Amino acid sequence: MRSRSRPHLPMRPAWLCRNCAAPWPCPRAQLDLVAEFYGHSLALALYLTSCLNEAIHDLYSLGGRPDLANMHARFLGWLSLARRPRRFEHE
Repeated sequence: MRSRSRPHLPMRPAWLCRNCAAPWPCPRAQLDLVAEFYGHSLALALYLTSCLNEAIHDLYSLGGRPDLANMHARFLGWLSLARRPRRFEHE
């Protein structure tokens, strides 16, 4: 029997992946999120924006000074790569 892999979810307040300990969203979490929100790219962007806001708040609460440009790239910078081009049907 094949064992199920653990999901790549954020561990708060550090915002590291619970499975691989990489900064969340790790590459596997990104793939999982694209699959989960397939066809709903705006909802994915809103969800990740909310996560970004919470992560910045959490990191400040821990006494850190997060690099905001780095945080933006980490949470939202990869979204344009995840979007699939729309196919237009010819009439």
